[in-house]
Amino acid sequence: MIAAISNLLGKVIDKAFPDKTEANRLKAQVDSQLISMDLEELKSASQIITAEAKGESCLQRNWRPITMLTFVGLIMAHWVGWTSPNLSEEQILALLEIVKIGLGGYVVGRSAEKAAKAWKQS
Repeated sequence: MIAAISNLLGKVIDKAFPDKTEANRLKAQVDSQLISMDLEELKSASQIITAEAKGESCLQRNWRPITMLTFVGLIMAHWVGWTSPNLSEEQILALLEIVKIGLGGYVVGRSAEKAAKAWKQS
């Protein structure tokens, strides 16, 4: 998302500023600001997840993994034939999409967290 916004703003800056040095300086500032905004969003999400992980209740600490495992279990049950025969393909694909988003969010979130930490240290 940041790359798309950065590219779009870069094109606008290139058209608005014929001086390449000034355009590159502005694009660098825009990129820095976008990264900073994304870093703040990641920090907020990280704080929420950390608060849940440190919560007193077992359910509070584990609701995300339990939810994802439930959806994975529903998909596996369908593949081995343990589900209702009247489930539509649309419903099955919706379950698979939820799992893809959940797992993708975890993987992307962890990657972004590592990248943000490396960027902050440099």
